[in-house]
Amino acid sequence: MSGTARRAPVELGIDPFAETTLRNPGAFDDAALAADSVLYLPKYDLYAVARHEHVKAIFTDWRRYSSAAGTGLTHIGKSGNWRRPSLILENDPPDHARYRKIMAAILTGATLREIRDRFSETADRMAADLVLRGTFDGVKDLAEAFPLLVVPTMLGLPQEARDLMLVYSELNFNSMGPKNEVWKRSKERADPIVAQVMELCQRKHLADDGLGARIYEKCADAGMPEEDAATLVRTFFSASMDTTMNGVGFALQALAQQPAQWATLRENPDLATAAFEESLRYRSPSPYIGRTTVCEVEVDGVIIPADSKVLLLVAAANRDPAKFDRPGEFDLTRNPAGHVAFGVGIHACIGQMVARLEAELALGALARHAKSIELDGTPTYQINNWLRGLSALPLRAEPA
Repeated sequence: MSGTARRAPVELGIDPFAETTLRNPGAFDDAALAADSVLYLPKYDLYAVARHEHVKAIFTDWRRYSSAAGTGLTHIGKSGNWRRPSLILENDPPDHARYRKIMAAILTGATLREIRDRFSETADRMAADLVLRGTFDGVKDLAEAFPLLVVPTMLGLPQEARDLMLVYSELNFNSMGPKNEVWKRSKERADPIVAQVMELCQRKHLADDGLGARIYEKCADAGMPEEDAATLVRTFFSASMDTTMNGVGFALQALAQQPAQWATLRENPDLATAAFEESLRYRSPSPYIGRTTVCEVEVDGVIIPADSKVLLLVAAANRDPAKFDRPGEFDLTRNPAGHVAFGVGIHACIGQMVARLEAELALGALARHAKSIELDGTPTYQINNWLRGLSALPLRAEPA
């Protein structure tokens, strides 16, 4: 990423965390892509890259761009954190590899087959019931409802944890951004339940036959303390669902707005996974990820000092015209290979195959039961510092 004349980064005057921006995030992505390859956001004293080639390169360069200082806006080693850092997302080798190995031993092909066998009929019944109703909320009734059933059940979490998940997750993502009014509102909602969520991740609360119990077993076999196992359970349930929920929600919105695309999916329900992947590229639920420079680095002629925060603009990179033809169009027949919504390299989302399977089951089931879907009202968008998604998606379905 060097070899060009040295220069200063371009200052971007748009605040990505202002509520006006959060309500229209695509404008920020477009501005970042158009501005330059390396940007500087003076309000937060951080650098940012929006173009696909640079985002991907930094993702894979963990030696110079650390995750251990936090993947959000702040340096957690300096400012502290409201929760124990993630042992996988906010960690670097060699420790990162130890914990990732634990999760890789659990999230196997056999686990995926177990999820498919256990929940495919559930997805089918859920979709059939929604279509028979005629109108439903694509977010609350499907995009959220199905993962909220699958993930906690597979982990063996008690019902109380399932009821608290969305509030906890909202704070988890908001806390990665600045301490603004959006964060304050989220914190007020979540403060009363944070300790309870942490407690419910303890082994004594988990079902003996769930993945959570297996995480504890694997950690014990590796000589790791129970605190590590609890953190891995917490990380899995708080980070494993939001991409699925919001990706499925955005896919449903796009398909409802484009009848020809829905007809294509109806003709071939096996394209459900492709629809999900294209949705992640088209409207990335996790629009940013942070890294901290270990040393002085050069990106496209711009020198970035050591110990600087660099924001990878994932959503912008996934709509980079240098990488994707017609990036502003949703096309489920597109090959979206190369999108960076799940990350790249050693920190790529370890649960991405679970997310794909959940989306395949949910979208595929609806495609089998609904001849058509269309908007039945105005979608409502989430306002979150570090997450993009819909909070409501009114849909009308015609039975097949």
